Amino acid sequence: MPPVSDADPKPGHLYVVGTPLGNLEDMTFRAVRILQSVDLIAAEDTRHTGKLLQHFQITTPQISYHEHNRQSRTGEVLHHLQARQQAVALVSDAGMPGISDPGYELVVACVEAGVPVVPIPGPTAAMTALCVSGLPSDRFVFEGFLPLKGKDRTARLEAIAREDRTVILYEAPHKLIKTLEDLVAVLGGDRPITLGRELTKRFEEFWRGTLAEALAHYQSTAPKGEFTVVIQGATRTAPLWSEQAIKAELERLLHQGVSRADASRQLAQATGQPKKAIYQISLTLDAD
Repeated sequence: MPPVSDADPKPGHLYVVGTPLGNLEDMTFRAVRILQSVDLIAAEDTRHTGKLLQHFQITTPQISYHEHNRQSRTGEVLHHLQARQQAVALVSDAGMPGISDPGYELVVACVEAGVPVVPIPGPTAAMTALCVSGLPSDRFVFEGFLPLKGKDRTARLEAIAREDRTVILYEAPHKLIKTLEDLVAVLGGDRPITLGRELTKRFEEFWRGTLAEALAHYQSTAPKGEFTVVIQGATRTAPLWSEQAIKAELERLLHQGVSRADASRQLAQATGQPKKAIYQISLTLDAD
């Protein structure tokens, strides 16, 4: 038996493997070799990954590891890694596992158990769209999928409205128009945006314009395919408010009968600072 090189999968190691977003030519030589050489592949959808494995003539056995069975499967995968001393690869349907895909909990469990975790880099939709968006890419924040509704969604949208870095979101086609409506309502219609769909696939498309123009476009053209949404960050034009200035304005509003919550909300919008922080300042005024 030939000696095992440092490049070969090692027993008891978890390999987090990036796979193509759509175009199979984006599969790396290293990813193919790792998937061929490990003892087991934990896949988000074994049927989907089965097609990828068949294309590259990989016969490694699979088990499923997805959103609905991750709690029970994590222990099983750890057993393969620790007790059986097997090398295991983790893959999602497309892109890097753990980036808005199953995998985070398994990686955390391995780290806590002292199991080595090895990244095998591959494509991610966020970076793929950002690099051709035409929007600032020196500083950015990845938000993934927005909360579906309620206070969590409102709070996230308000935070995005204040964010001065480029923001990257994921969205499904049937939810895109609602998300664009909410973004226009909170961020305004003039914010530059780039939407990428079907990335690396046959019908890949990038649309560029403002939020208001994007909403009008997709209201008249039915969204198709998975979307990556890149939004330019907020422009900081107003001067920063000192804590003393915030206190003075809070005192003025409270004296007028405005509630602490409403006064904090108004100042958050005016200053770009978190409403919670301003509300905490308002609680100190009685003691002053």
